[in-house]
Amino acid sequence: MTAPPQNVRFAFQPLVNLATGGIVALEALPRPHGGEMRELFRQAVAARRLTELDVELAVGAASAAAAGGTRLPLHLNVLAGTVAYDQERFDQLDAALAEGGRPTHQVTLEVGAPFYRLDHEALLQGLARLRDRGYRLALDGLGQGDASLQLVTAGAVDMLKLDATLTVDLATVPQRADFLESMALFAERSGVQLVAQGVENEDQLTRLRAGGIALVQGDLIAPASRRPMSQLAVTSVLSELSQIQAPRIAARSAGPRITDFLQPAVPLPTTATAEEVRVVFADHPDSTSVVLLDATGRPHRLVDRNRFLLAVTGPYGHALHARREALRLAEEPKLVGTHNTVVEALDLVADSGPDQMYVDLVVVDEAGRCLGVVRAGDLFRGVAELKVEQAATLNPLTRLPGTDTVAAEIDQRLLDGDAFTVSWLDIDGFKGVNDTVGFAAGDELIRSLGRHLTDLAAGMPGVLVGHVGGDDFLVVCDLDQLMPLGAEVLDARRQAEDVTVSVSLASLVCAPGTVADHYDASRRLSPLKARAKRLLGTSWVVGRSTSDQVDELRGTAPPTAPQGTTRAHPPRRQATG
Repeated sequence: MTAPPQNVRFAFQPLVNLATGGIVALEALPRPHGGEMRELFRQAVAARRLTELDVELAVGAASAAAAGGTRLPLHLNVLAGTVAYDQERFDQLDAALAEGGRPTHQVTLEVGAPFYRLDHEALLQGLARLRDRGYRLALDGLGQGDASLQLVTAGAVDMLKLDATLTVDLATVPQRADFLESMALFAERSGVQLVAQGVENEDQLTRLRAGGIALVQGDLIAPASRRPMSQLAVTSVLSELSQIQAPRIAARSAGPRITDFLQPAVPLPTTATAEEVRVVFADHPDSTSVVLLDATGRPHRLVDRNRFLLAVTGPYGHALHARREALRLAEEPKLVGTHNTVVEALDLVADSGPDQMYVDLVVVDEAGRCLGVVRAGDLFRGVAELKVEQAATLNPLTRLPGTDTVAAEIDQRLLDGDAFTVSWLDIDGFKGVNDTVGFAAGDELIRSLGRHLTDLAAGMPGVLVGHVGGDDFLVVCDLDQLMPLGAEVLDARRQAEDVTVSVSLASLVCAPGTVADHYDASRRLSPLKARAKRLLGTSWVVGRSTSDQVDELRGTAPPTAPQGTTRAHPPRRQATG
């Protein structure tokens, strides 16, 4: 088998999930003695053996990880040119991994520069072949290298790694922080993981968390070391940063995804004995389960730490179980996919019996292969943090969500390609109500309208009501919900003490592919609201994103002044709400 150069050693640096404080993987980094990797590659280019050296280094890294005894997922670096033009050499890497007992699906290949001279289709085909071999894939060095946006948006990889140059000067270069936040949104919507490299100080970490980036790597968390780092060592570092705000989970209408809390699984084959499982638990004191995998890398059974230790540490437990199959002490795993949200995973936990409440969930990819586990405690904490974040955005008067939540809901429906409606409701002449009966009665009027909308939404699944300030409310609902909801809202008689008030409702029907984003929806809704306000009494107008047609469903047109006359008084109704 090909061996790496004798003057190269390997160091391991962890990738850490800020949402859980745990290591999700280790990256193997080559460290040549008395020189730099750049010089090593330059010599390989001169000798026309660049791809050969590339795979030799990957093989050496895999062997070093096996010698270190780590069971954590492994990241190996390879050149894009090797992926595109020399696929056969990866047979050597497959063999090295098999020799070390590591399946390919536990390895992520970080594909790095140069990209610019490569045939795009050849690279995509090479990436697809590596995926067929079972590898997970990442694009490395985004921001410093020459990976094109065409490649980034091709959907060919599982992870994007931002270069360290993008994480510096975040405080003084606001555009860079904006870019990172936009990349976090792109990663969320495209279903890939995003990693920020080069985290060296607390300010960087704070700003990355605030931007929604949960996976980080850098010397602040843990520098690269010759021995694969333990989870306990990283946790002790993170505990010193407790004054920094908790990692923000990007807002989603359905809540955070299960992958936000992914932990590496501790895998063993289905043939493992109870003694082998005991040794693994002893070597990994932070692991709460062992996943027993079949030959294809799919989870077959799960061994829960607490149940297992109760069985083997009881009277005669070791003698009864040590040499027998661990399957006897295992249970059916609870499986979730990468697309599932935390709320959906909690539904699975809730359906389990009380004794199953804290058993780990196993996360699988599209092929059913094990990607890791999620602890129930992390799910509970994640939902609690989500509720706190949501509470911070609620209007203090009505306890309804604000503009950000409604905007996220609109954008999500547009992304899903749904047809839906956005409606803008407000109270007519609300300033006059306050001036007449006082602000307390005005506040109670707004609260009663908010309660009515909340009650209606509770009986119509999928309806979102937002209070966006003052007397303005936004409602997002399906097409078939618009008419019954609008009728219920407008048929109600509303008063502030003894003053009867009317309301205006403007609705926009958003057809798939015709509205760009929530900004576009807001822009189109504004003239509809103005038209509704021009009508007398309780009014309702409906427009469509596909045409200029507007239907006036309720309200009376104001009288037209005779030609040549001058209105002596202002109109009875003004758009002051």
